[in-house]
Amino acid sequence: MRRVKPAKSLLHQVGRAVADYSMIQDGDRIMLGLSGGKDSLSLLHILLHLQRHAPINFTVAALTVDPQMDTFKPEVLRPYLEKLGVEWFLVAQPIMEQAEKHMQGDSFCSWCARMKRGVMYTTLRNEGYNVLALAQHLDDLAESFMMSIFHEGRLNTMKANYKIEKGDLRVIRPLVYARERQLEDFAQEAELPIVVENCPACYSKPTQRAHMKQLLAQEEKSNSHLLKTLLSTMRPLIERDTTNY
Repeated sequence: MRRVKPAKSLLHQVGRAVADYSMIQDGDRIMLGLSGGKDSLSLLHILLHLQRHAPINFTVAALTVDPQMDTFKPEVLRPYLEKLGVEWFLVAQPIMEQAEKHMQGDSFCSWCARMKRGVMYTTLRNEGYNVLALAQHLDDLAESFMMSIFHEGRLNTMKANYKIEKGDLRVIRPLVYARERQLEDFAQEAELPIVVENCPACYSKPTQRAHMKQLLAQEEKSNSHLLKTLLSTMRPLIERDTTNY
């Protein structure tokens, strides 16, 4: 397997975020939520790099929740992760089928996300892990921030490091300073085995998040510092240790 070291700028941003928000402690057992997309696969390589070079010891494993839809084929990741020496937990959950029976008054995307998160928490507890790493990046945080303002009338975005409500698990997002285009570049250079997920419920119509992505991209054309400015604005929200996001 061809190993490609992530760019220094990307490693620097992740290292700074990990330090700023005290994300990784000595002895942590970290399980990465691995969708198979460019973001989570890139974060896997970054965590493995940190594991090799950090002055503390921590464990890295990967977890994929299979919603059992014909459009998602995560099994192709197995030989890749075996070559990396990463323990992989693949948990099947009939989320689409359950949604048809139990979902009430909510979007499928929101319902699916909550279901997947519950499966992840249960798996971490069962396997003895204490930290869930998620691969949302700065673009994701900015989109969430704008959606919160436009559609909810409040200031909110994803948190960098927080304990869940029960207090036994932490959720970390080491990519909060990284841009999506940096991850795209790394994924292409490293020839990551991207798993394409085309959920019929998510892609049947444009989403609020897709609209916000387009809006921010258009604004960034005339203001190259837009995301840097938004990061400064969002920092108190990113730092806030709450259990709701």
